[in-house]
Amino acid sequence: MPPSADLPGFLHGVAPILDRWGYLAVAAMIGVESFGVPAPGQTIMVAAAIYAGAGRLNIIGVAAIAFVAAVLGDNVGYWIGVRGGRKAVHRWGKYIFLTPERLARAEGFFARRGSRIVVIARFIDGLRQFNGVIAGITAMPWRTFLIYNAIGAALWVGWWTSVAYVLGNHLVEIIEHAHRYKWWAIAIITLAVIAYVTLHLRHIKRRRARTVAAVVEEPHG
Repeated sequence: MPPSADLPGFLHGVAPILDRWGYLAVAAMIGVESFGVPAPGQTIMVAAAIYAGAGRLNIIGVAAIAFVAAVLGDNVGYWIGVRGGRKAVHRWGKYIFLTPERLARAEGFFARRGSRIVVIARFIDGLRQFNGVIAGITAMPWRTFLIYNAIGAALWVGWWTSVAYVLGNHLVEIIEHAHRYKWWAIAIITLAVIAYVTLHLRHIKRRRARTVAAVVEEPHG
């Protein structure tokens, strides 16, 4: 028998599902999460990778199934978006925490960033679940979406399966330890953003002042 792998912390809740269904659980959870159904896709992928590190699953199998499920799920979401996603969001979105206001903000992200958002969306809760739906609603070309979505899925799956496989149960300990310092991190990030905005506004103000001065000094014919 392979060695056991007790899942600590927030991963413990998915252990019964993973114990019973194995690879199928990974495929199903990631697949449905990828087109907007609330499901612990990332959590079960991390748990499966920890199981693989303990010899209970194969890490290549976990990574391959997670990648395929992520890409297929997002493509289902894309076609949902194309075929009437906006109406569905306005009618049913509130039940899965996707309000029209949140959709509008997400659309703004896509309009400004496009393919880059598709790549990084996998790492962001909220965008990960509705990445494909929003891309379909905003009429992003399907081939463009497919390529960048596959890149994002590969990076996401590669990162989490590798880290979980190598660190095993220590991953949860590291995450829980890091949470002790999250308020310090938030404070530092907030101060950095305030400093950046302040300096940026000063720069704009000085540039405008120089422009006005140049106009005033310009000789009149």
